[in-house]
Amino acid sequence: MTDSSAAPDRERAAVAAACRRLGAEGLLIGTAGNVSVRVGERVAVSATGAVLAGLTQDQVTVVDLDGRVVAGALEPTSELDLHLGVYRRYGTGAVVHTHAPMATALSCVLDELPCIHYQLLALGGSVRVAPYATFGTPELAASVVAALEGRSAALMANHGALTHAPSLDKAVEHALLLEWACGVYQRAAALGRPRVLDEGQQLAVIEAALARDYGTTHPVPPAQEGQR
Repeated sequence: MTDSSAAPDRERAAVAAACRRLGAEGLLIGTAGNVSVRVGERVAVSATGAVLAGLTQDQVTVVDLDGRVVAGALEPTSELDLHLGVYRRYGTGAVVHTHAPMATALSCVLDELPCIHYQLLALGGSVRVAPYATFGTPELAASVVAALEGRSAALMANHGALTHAPSLDKAVEHALLLEWACGVYQRAAALGRPRVLDEGQQLAVIEAALARDYGTTHPVPPAQEGQR
């Protein structure tokens, strides 16, 4: 056992705060789900068996990239191999795995969540559903890592969802966006067959977003400011 005082306390606190936020949003229920953030060669990850909506810093464990505990008093999540697999393959900064209700529901019936709204492009477009495998197994980790190719999110058949991003805040945002998109799809499918954006429409959105620096605030140009 190692001394928790040697751990990167800021990252442990950030993981705990992210879990509490996701719990408040209804994406993490009880002990189901896990969150991690990578700092160099170490990963701060939620502990197995902890109630995530009330997670504290002491319930976050720090491991190296081989999964060895280097700080913390609790065993890391049973999905540690999944998190480490994502870090090794994609060099990302944070991973969020939830059993969010809408995402989990769609994972039980779809092979892919199609790109029905342009905001899904923030996740890479359509979201693949990784084949089912028992939780905590190498088979599950491998199937999810493969499903993430070119994407920031994947659904996990009859299980849940996973998102990743360069930062923990962005990985949480991705998880919230995915759950919203799953809800939109479910409601649209209840009314009829959802329309899907084709490649040309998706490309046009990407070009418009780049041209307008979409998603950021912009000051009023000086010329217009003087006309007020």
